[in-house]
Amino acid sequence: MSYIIEANGLSKYFSPRITLVKTFRHMFGGRDAIVALEDVSFTMKKGEIFGLIGPNGAGKTTLLKILATLILPSKGRVLVGGHEVAAESIAVRKCIGLVSGEERSFYWRISGRKNLEFFATFYNLTKKLARDRIDNLIELLGIEAPDRMVGKYSSGMKQRLSLARGLLHDPSVLLMDEPTKSLDPGSAEKLRKIVKEHLCLKEKKTIIWATHNLQEAETVCDRIGLINQGRLVAVGTVDELRGKAGLGSMASLEEIYGVMSNT
Repeated sequence: MSYIIEANGLSKYFSPRITLVKTFRHMFGGRDAIVALEDVSFTMKKGEIFGLIGPNGAGKTTLLKILATLILPSKGRVLVGGHEVAAESIAVRKCIGLVSGEERSFYWRISGRKNLEFFATFYNLTKKLARDRIDNLIELLGIEAPDRMVGKYSSGMKQRLSLARGLLHDPSVLLMDEPTKSLDPGSAEKLRKIVKEHLCLKEKKTIIWATHNLQEAETVCDRIGLINQGRLVAVGTVDELRGKAGLGSMASLEEIYGVMSNT
């Protein structure tokens, strides 16, 4: 079976102080290294929503940054769309869209539409294609008053704008880092519905949904990876994880995570 994402033995170490000695130590996983990820392996099929679940500092964002080619792994290998992240970063970037729950890189003094037009230039889209794509995304995501300054948008509307930017080049893989973190319950539910029903089921996009919201993960994701202190401690459907944890069918994901993280 071919996979759209294949990660094998990914590890990432950071040095607490940038000195020559410590830099060499962290390159080889020395005792001075801060371990962000340790021997992470998983695969994903096309059209799947994979939940990456763990508390703050567990390694979720680091893993997404590696997949997005923003940082390189210290060890291991990962393929996205058949392209190796470290050696074929340009090809990988064409495959992926990154959406963050803490978006600060928009230009707040210009409109949402103008922001999207600006970011579309990074993907070498023609003016007509960019205009058509932006109009479609504004309608799909329900971005109200797209010609209003971004600084006047609500948190929910800024998050929809962030998702629109991640979809500008029509990527096959969407990386979503705490996408509902700053949203009210109604806005969060609307975003989950768009992602699951349209982007995943209709457009067959592959999605990694990183969150610490366990209830959200149960309702949105097809499979779940539980991450703790940089290690992927278990992967499977909720029912499969219940079995691995030795818990009954009514056990919540929170209970499963507690058991798995302590083993």
